[in-house]
Amino acid sequence: MDPTLAGILGIAAMLALFMTRMPVAYVMTLTGFVGFALLTSWKGGLNLLSRSFYEAFSSYSLSTIPLFILMGQLAFNSGISRRLYDTAYRFLGHVRGGLAMATVAACSAFGAVCGSSPATAATMATVAIPEMKRYGYADSLAAGSVASGGGLGMIMPPSVVLIVYGVLTGQSIGALFVSGILPAVLLTVLFIAAVGAQCALRPALGPAGRRSTGAERLRSLGGLVDTLLVFALVIGGMFFGWFTPTEAASVGVLGVLALAVARRRLPWRAFVASLEETLRTSCMVLFLVAGATVFGKFLAMTRIPFGVAQWVAGFDLPAFGVMAVIIAIYFVGGCFMDALALIMLTIPIFYPVVQHLGYDPVWFGVIVVLVTQMGVITPPVGINVYVVFGMSRTIAPGMTLESIFKGTMPFLLAIVTGIVLLFLFPQIVLFLPGLMY
Repeated sequence: MDPTLAGILGIAAMLALFMTRMPVAYVMTLTGFVGFALLTSWKGGLNLLSRSFYEAFSSYSLSTIPLFILMGQLAFNSGISRRLYDTAYRFLGHVRGGLAMATVAACSAFGAVCGSSPATAATMATVAIPEMKRYGYADSLAAGSVASGGGLGMIMPPSVVLIVYGVLTGQSIGALFVSGILPAVLLTVLFIAAVGAQCALRPALGPAGRRSTGAERLRSLGGLVDTLLVFALVIGGMFFGWFTPTEAASVGVLGVLALAVARRRLPWRAFVASLEETLRTSCMVLFLVAGATVFGKFLAMTRIPFGVAQWVAGFDLPAFGVMAVIIAIYFVGGCFMDALALIMLTIPIFYPVVQHLGYDPVWFGVIVVLVTQMGVITPPVGINVYVVFGMSRTIAPGMTLESIFKGTMPFLLAIVTGIVLLFLFPQIVLFLPGLMY
């Protein structure tokens, strides 16, 4: 069979299987295995299958993923997220939309110990949505701020998506983590501004709460201590060269566990639940990595990635125009695919193009994460929206999927603004990594 034709048929089969709602990892594995076997031999396909899964589940570089996921689960089950939200509320709750602003700020802070977008959204939904509903917030603003704020966990280090990007491209995971700090802060500010603008135009969306006293605000700062300690230990250790990313993840897990035990906030049942959820999520991510590897090897056999790369690079456009096309492809793809799956499928295609155009790989990694972050709040996939909707069935019955998607639109505009700013001022991304080397 002609390799190019096999590749086209394989991609078509993959898209058709996606429509059946079969898990993405299964689809990529099955399509890649069958396609590779048809182009080589069934024995070759089986060898590829076994090798890809062994390498994914035994990779030292990828061991950071289950460790950071465990750190986030321990932080959630020990109550760190609730204390973060309380601190943010004390300082912002008295202004219009203040609870939504507090939610965004808490999502950003919790992303610093979690690294997973859906996990951040699910965690903050249980804490923030009941409070916002109690104060009369509109469903669109309450749920939209949680779903969108949860996406900050994708860019705020430690980020699982940045880890996978670093493994795929050979870039320093430590540099990628540090590069995400200022863009995450920028995006947090833009999200808070988006809440403020909505409430200025329509005050009924988010009524102001009571003003906290100075003493209450001072006491609430204790809720930041745990997060700041862990963040400083993990990111500071990598920044100054004390730890490798894997060592930093191990130190982070130990730090959160020690703080939880010292505060007597992690009962045995919660500890077991953290381990179970870590195992479940880690297997899902590593299965995705293995499946994408199998499908990527099949695509490499077809030469389609190289053809697409030459096609995009051949556009009669300046470098920023080609980059705009690539970003548009990521945006459209993010509307239909999981962020990790999309990155693992497309990085082998577009990374060489970006290098040829002369863009910094670390900067491109942050841009890719921001664009795919748009996908977690846009239909039809919008994983964060579905997570919040699922949580709302028990904590805020009556909330509709339509209202949540409607509530994420202003935050989508904020992300676009952030991407434009990073295009115009790339040093926002590259300043901190530049201090490391």
